[in-house]
Amino acid sequence: MEKIPPPTSPPILEVRGAISRITTQGAAYFDMEMLRALPVARLETATAVTDGVRRFSGFLMRDLLAHIGARGTTVTARALNDYAIDIAIEEFDRFDVLVAYEMDGEPLLPSDKGPLWIIYPRDQHAELQDIRFDYRWVWQLRWLDIQ
Repeated sequence: MEKIPPPTSPPILEVRGAISRITTQGAAYFDMEMLRALPVARLETATAVTDGVRRFSGFLMRDLLAHIGARGTTVTARALNDYAIDIAIEEFDRFDVLVAYEMDGEPLLPSDKGPLWIIYPRDQHAELQDIRFDYRWVWQLRWLDIQ
């Protein structure tokens, strides 16, 4: 296993499972500074839980998965409240799925869907406006498990 430098502040995201780059104990841990070092991506889209079109900034899920050497077919995304859903990794190649840390230029806070929120480009793809995709918009994202 190749090592990723450890976070210098408390981690906000833990990734486990079929990955080839880890921090320690079989997992990759990231603080906000490490996540902000990934290539920045931006997306404007409406959501099912906010009013109007919002501007999101973050990183593409596929960039994170490449960074940790993910070797699976499914990502289980789990939130701080233990909500979890399985997402096919193929979706992250097919769509520009963002892991947002900002909305409308402001950091996402744990009290309002933060610090990380999975955002699909629903306005750019009619098929993503199906309610089945709304369940994949995990807010307060804290853990990913790659299988």
